[in-house]
Amino acid sequence: MDKHSKNFKKSLSLLDLMMIGLGSIFGSGWLLAASHISSIAGPAGIFSWVIGGFAVLLLGFIFCELGAALPHAGGVVSYPAYSHGSVVGFLTGLITIIAYSSLISIEAIAARQYGAAWFPSLSANTAGDATFIGWMVQLILLAGMFYLNIGGIKTFAKFNNVISFFKFVVPTLIIICLLYYSQKANFTQLGFAPFGSKGVEAAISTGGVIFAYLGLTPIIAAAAEVKNPQRNIPYALMGCILLSTIIYVLLQASFVGSIPSQYLSKGWINISSSFGLPFHDIALILGMGWLAKLVVVDAIISPSGTGNIYMNTTSRVIFAWAKDGSFFQKFEYVNEKTGVPTPALWLTFGLSIFWTLPFPSWKALISVVSSALMLSYALAPISASSLRKTSDHINRPFKLRGMSILSPIAFIIASLIVYWSTWQTVSWLLGSQIILGSVFILFKIIKKDKMIYANLKSSIWLLVYYLGMIIVSALGDFGGWGVISHIEGLCAVSIVALISYFIGIYTGICPVVNAITQDEQEEHLSLANENINPVNLTSC
Repeated sequence: MDKHSKNFKKSLSLLDLMMIGLGSIFGSGWLLAASHISSIAGPAGIFSWVIGGFAVLLLGFIFCELGAALPHAGGVVSYPAYSHGSVVGFLTGLITIIAYSSLISIEAIAARQYGAAWFPSLSANTAGDATFIGWMVQLILLAGMFYLNIGGIKTFAKFNNVISFFKFVVPTLIIICLLYYSQKANFTQLGFAPFGSKGVEAAISTGGVIFAYLGLTPIIAAAAEVKNPQRNIPYALMGCILLSTIIYVLLQASFVGSIPSQYLSKGWINISSSFGLPFHDIALILGMGWLAKLVVVDAIISPSGTGNIYMNTTSRVIFAWAKDGSFFQKFEYVNEKTGVPTPALWLTFGLSIFWTLPFPSWKALISVVSSALMLSYALAPISASSLRKTSDHINRPFKLRGMSILSPIAFIIASLIVYWSTWQTVSWLLGSQIILGSVFILFKIIKKDKMIYANLKSSIWLLVYYLGMIIVSALGDFGGWGVISHIEGLCAVSIVALISYFIGIYTGICPVVNAITQDEQEEHLSLANENINPVNLTSC
């Protein structure tokens, strides 16, 4: 472990870690996604939750191996840097920081948007865009999250445990109440899957399914602060995914089943506009005013709690990104007294404010945030498989069986989810990655970085992946030109993913040791090129 990571305090228990995971999963996603998913997929949106849960479960197994073997702060961005060098590490860090910092903002926006049920002046229109007063409320929420995190991980964890317990109880109560009013006819009268498989797929990316699920990385990001990480990280990851899948499926089913029949007269496509605040609105319609009030209270608390978790997580990711050799190396400082990466936390706070401009709604940000989150997860299968080949000496307390099969499947599914987010999102997200990656490479060449050409060679697979995804998305029928059919698009994405995967696992930079620093990496590459096998490091 590097000298800065040693300043982190190992004070998180398995319960703390589970609450961090559940707290990050149960944010604004379940509160606002139910009606959007119904409009996109109809009752078949239940399958969207099942598929999303399966995808995240596969990725979770892979993160179990990485998190237990390399329990480092901000590990989600360190793993690709360890396996494929600074270029891949920089791009992973960039997309992850974009995803996480904007996620903090989107949770504050969701809390304000639900708060408008009691204080209408917080929203400018039915779409949920903020007024200036609403934006100021968001700013106060963000400042409160920053305050809770600046005091240290234990202060953060105690607050989060209380909030997470409340966030778990309210969804359970909603499920029980709405199932009482459930009507079987709602699942069949307009067809179970009125928009076909395409609707089920689109709901995963653009309806909020993946956004709602992706609470794994806060567990990984806090790994350096966990007691017995080799045991607690896998248990926390698996427990959170399985429990959240069950709750999400039941929430979607209870919402669909309890919709009064008159609201279905114009079809499922209008459900999103009829139920802007799904569980609040349906509780009022069904005469459960007390439940509607409880939902609003939870809708303010839950997103705020999740935003608080990601305020913590993003600062750890920025710390890891800085440590792995990005532009912002001064952000690898950790306060010895509190164990908080203070400069990284300030940058996180600033970015979270930036993403609230110019006062967008939850729905306006969800597709971009979901795709960015999935991209930050998607590289883990390649990193894990590559590390198996280049760094077999690393102790793996949790070693995933069937990695050679599960890993490419996980990468294909993650790529499909990115593809389903539409051409507009894919082109912006991946295009900006290519441009900024080129700037980073040029910067390293000008600085005469000795490792840049080796790192560049190890990143070719990522360029192939980005370009392939952009081309297929442009030709496909998810916002693209529609040149290729739906099935052809799915097959093309799978082929691009497989080609990139196999190039990636055979071009890993070597070797990787626990918390290897860039200086150590340079030293070993030099020795390896001279056919010298240094002590405690494996050769290429």
